[in-house]
Amino acid sequence: MQQNKGILLALGSIPLMMTLGNSMLIPVLPEIGRKLHVNSLRISMLITVYAVVAILLIPIAGYLSDRYGRKAVIVPSLVLTVIGGGISAAGAWLPQDMAAYWTIIGGRLLQGAGAAGAFPIVIPLVGDLYEDENEASKNLGVVETYNTFGKVLSPILGAALGAVLWFLPLAVIPVLCLISLILVLWLIHVPKRKNQPTTFREFAGKVKQVLAEKGRWLYAIFAMGGICMFVIFGVLFYLSDILESRYHLHGVWKGFVLAIPLISLCLCSYLGGKIIGKHKKRMKWIGLSGLAILTISFGILGFFENIYVVIGLFTLGGGGIGLALPCLDALITKGIEKEERGTITALYSSMRFVGVSLGPPVVSLLQGRSGHGLLFGVMAGVGGVAALLMLFAVKPEQDETADDASVNRMKTTEGSTGVMRDKPLSSKLRRKTPAK
Repeated sequence: MQQNKGILLALGSIPLMMTLGNSMLIPVLPEIGRKLHVNSLRISMLITVYAVVAILLIPIAGYLSDRYGRKAVIVPSLVLTVIGGGISAAGAWLPQDMAAYWTIIGGRLLQGAGAAGAFPIVIPLVGDLYEDENEASKNLGVVETYNTFGKVLSPILGAALGAVLWFLPLAVIPVLCLISLILVLWLIHVPKRKNQPTTFREFAGKVKQVLAEKGRWLYAIFAMGGICMFVIFGVLFYLSDILESRYHLHGVWKGFVLAIPLISLCLCSYLGGKIIGKHKKRMKWIGLSGLAILTISFGILGFFENIYVVIGLFTLGGGGIGLALPCLDALITKGIEKEERGTITALYSSMRFVGVSLGPPVVSLLQGRSGHGLLFGVMAGVGGVAALLMLFAVKPEQDETADDASVNRMKTTEGSTGVMRDKPLSSKLRRKTPAK
């Protein structure tokens, strides 16, 4: 039990530090812009560069983790985030403003490259380390909770550090990444690979086959993950803006208010991971319930502009997202074979980063042209699309009974009719059957 806690601490530290390393800058971006004498578009590149590089490199990192091992990719990726964070922190000391700006941007680019091989690889690593589906689902919920806790902590910690020294958040990021690196090296011990890695052509063929056979529900989960991140980061951007412009709330107090809906997301993510266990049907219906809560709460929110109602309904919708995320993680890790799991989950993580990148600019356009009502109408609409995708596109296998487990039989969905048929033996079992 103690060893398992150590493993979860090391695994959870990765999304926690990666989230802090990006979101912690959001509350201090205006101050950084003023100190470096650059406009808001240029200073927003500190977030955009990080996200775009990660989006491009995550699929490559996923492939490398499938071929060479999860830890073999995570460790050098964390080293890269430490180096990139150090470069950004050092850049803040340069006397010339533009030299400091471009040095910080260069460091953020390296951090984004490192992030691509860190958190996205944690999801398949949990599936590798915990063969029991019930334990894997629970621990995926714990890892997702670390991620959401980072979102809760980011606005508070970033604002507090920025109040002391404008570039202190930049200086703290490499220290946090170094702590995560030490924990991974010390506590994570991955069993040696028994099989020789496949060639890229063989691997690409397998991934293509997986997408051809399971693309219907995989693409749906990719879209749902992106929608959840789009909604939460978009609305956080909106709330951050109105707290300053309308209610003149700044600094740490603003960070505390922004943390309220994220606390709901964090708690529901943890509870969702514990509830779903290994039951795939339960994953679907709890995930659907969370997306329905998101859609309804944001639909109602469009009719009210009172700040207390906005925060309350956003908190409810954040809880819905928290219920959905561990269900999406578990469905994707337990629905894909180990050999292709890293690449498929990397594609899923890329879509989540796309949502993060699109949320703030889309909300900014909607807010400027149409106001509060249409903004939350759009958010409710995309939440409804996610709920419909979960309802109609995701058709999980029947949960195994005790008798099914004893003979290790599997169920699979045939075509779009949802007809179920037995497979005599799983491929894993056939490999273990001795030749006669």
